[in-house]
Amino acid sequence: MSVVSSREPTFASEAGAARPHATVARRGEAGADGPSPDAPPLVEVEGLTVHFPAGRAGFWGRQRLTVHAVEDVSFAIRPGETLGLVGESGSGKTTAGRAILRRLPVTRGCIRFRGADITEVDGEPLRILREHMQLVFQDPYASLNPRMRVLDIVAEPLIVHGRARNRDEAADIVHDLLERVGLPADAAQRYPHAFSGGQRQRVGIARALALNPEFIVADEPVSALDVSVRAQVVNLLQDLQRESGLSYLFIAHDLAVVRHISHRIAIMYAGRLVELAGRDAIYDDPRHPYTEALLSAIPVPDPAVQRQRRRIVHTGEPPDPLHPPPGCRFQARCPLADAQCREAVPPFEQRAPGHWVACWRR
Repeated sequence: MSVVSSREPTFASEAGAARPHATVARRGEAGADGPSPDAPPLVEVEGLTVHFPAGRAGFWGRQRLTVHAVEDVSFAIRPGETLGLVGESGSGKTTAGRAILRRLPVTRGCIRFRGADITEVDGEPLRILREHMQLVFQDPYASLNPRMRVLDIVAEPLIVHGRARNRDEAADIVHDLLERVGLPADAAQRYPHAFSGGQRQRVGIARALALNPEFIVADEPVSALDVSVRAQVVNLLQDLQRESGLSYLFIAHDLAVVRHISHRIAIMYAGRLVELAGRDAIYDDPRHPYTEALLSAIPVPDPAVQRQRRRIVHTGEPPDPLHPPPGCRFQARCPLADAQCREAVPPFEQRAPGHWVACWRR
């Protein structure tokens, strides 16, 4: 991975500037064919580690307990690119996404945005950084204030960041945003309870777009929605990306959805990345045993094909995040594990062009 930059962040506040909200192609690095391979990374994560204190144990509480949520994670996201982050519950996906947005403290590692180190950004620079990096929440029912109208919900970031002085001044921008995400203008005067789950998620997306960000962490944005609605929301995110050159970190469990929307896919297990490659390389040539097991669990709509597929099941439990084992964290469930896997952490190395794997046996 690239060397850590020591430059200080120099984000300029764009409060009060006339920035378009319904226009298209404002950045131009990415077109319909995806991100430019020559574009410098928009977001770079190097050695990201996040630990949480978990109280004390032992005689008189002398032993400090620590949750090892994310350990030594590194990747980069180019302008206009979608990186899918996949893993089972508790693997650290959401923690990694929120740490990148500087919503959680980072224990070790480096996060860069536009080449500037933002790992320790605080105060006013962090407030300005929020304009460029936004979050789409998983639960559209819990992420919208039920006491606020949609107009107030979407206008709030505009007012907080000085793009509008009050709700009335922000109304035209809000109406444009609602139209952009496929909602009628009169939706602005309704409360969240008047909408379905898919419509509520569109409101959440409109709120994330209000400040015209460059990077969005979509934290399982379709997992709480009906299957029939998921495709609509995913297609909306893709349309917005083509229009505005947005970059996504798309966190999900649904591997079929991830394949549809992502340019590259990262597989996470017990807080560590185990594989990262282009979308087709992950699905056609998986290298890590955990990735193979995940892909074998994807259902195929053709019953005849589904009956012929071999389901890979690795028995055992994920490691305890309070006491992670030495060596590979997948060792207890891996059929290929040997003494080296139990003693030394496998390096995250490039085994083919653009294909990174952390496995001693592969």
